[in-house]
Amino acid sequence: MENSIFIKTLKGEKTERPPVWFMRQAGRVLPSYMKMRAKYSFRELMSSPKLAAKVTLLPIDDLGVDAAILFSDILVIPEALGMGLDFTDTGPRFSNPLKNMADPLSSLKAASSKLTYIYNVIDEIQYTKPIDIPLIGFCGAPFTTFCYMVQGLGTNHIFPDAVAMLYKNRELAEQILEEITQLSIEYALNQVEHGIAAFQLFETHAGLIPSSFYFELIMPFVRRILVAVMEAGCPVIFLPKGLGAGIKHITPTDTSFLSIDWQTPLEEAREMVHPSIGLQGNIDPRLLLADQNTIQNTLEKYVAFGSENQNWIFNVGHGFIPSIPFENAKFVVDWVKQTNWERKT
Repeated sequence: MENSIFIKTLKGEKTERPPVWFMRQAGRVLPSYMKMRAKYSFRELMSSPKLAAKVTLLPIDDLGVDAAILFSDILVIPEALGMGLDFTDTGPRFSNPLKNMADPLSSLKAASSKLTYIYNVIDEIQYTKPIDIPLIGFCGAPFTTFCYMVQGLGTNHIFPDAVAMLYKNRELAEQILEEITQLSIEYALNQVEHGIAAFQLFETHAGLIPSSFYFELIMPFVRRILVAVMEAGCPVIFLPKGLGAGIKHITPTDTSFLSIDWQTPLEEAREMVHPSIGLQGNIDPRLLLADQNTIQNTLEKYVAFGSENQNWIFNVGHGFIPSIPFENAKFVVDWVKQTNWERKT
């Protein structure tokens, strides 16, 4: 593992190029995944240690990325809190969202045992993965998880009822966020115990509320998760998608690396974020829908940044979308590995 370019970058060591991996890299972009998906449901792939380990490692063989990320879902936390969850062809759906309950808090009962199968998946990945490939664990951040739990489905990404609860019944919202946070900390620390090399916290919907309100209400919960993982000796990556200029308030005590979305130019992010915090991202995943000449011309603009910034992980600004051609994803990985990054090592 010491030879992993991903681990070296997390440790602040100099490397000849940035490490490369992609959010949602183990999914519908891969023909090999689609073959498995034709035989098994998403739930079956996620729940079986052998199947989930195989899917987790597909991008290593198919794309040549430098790190694997656990094949799972951010909504395992609300499911472990007692919410009925169904993974449909149009996205996740809760059988009884919190917005429909007279007393939402009474329905939330943490059952840690419902997460045990994920630790078994991690153990299987550790047993089967190449020794030099690090495994990234993850969890949904409290606000994003809250949004799905209140709204009940994943197709309306405005989450009007969830956002309204923050303003109309803040006390209840904070109590729900507390339940999410407590179980998320336990979940994250168990991932560390089972050997993950890094941990990413996904706050996909940070941009739904003003950044000042986010830092006032949400960030204290986020910090508890990130700090707990860092104190356990595991580096963390925080993705607050849509936070905008609010990223300037992220401190080195909050995270090891900050994942930047495609709305914020990397150069501007580097100026706003504390220099000791590494950056990840911020390629627009939709760029990979273009022809390869267009992709390469855009990627070449990142060479100057990558030359000057050793603490940068090459990644997309959020996650792969299903319509990206596999050939383009492979082209990007090969380009990152073959490019002269003009680094002094």
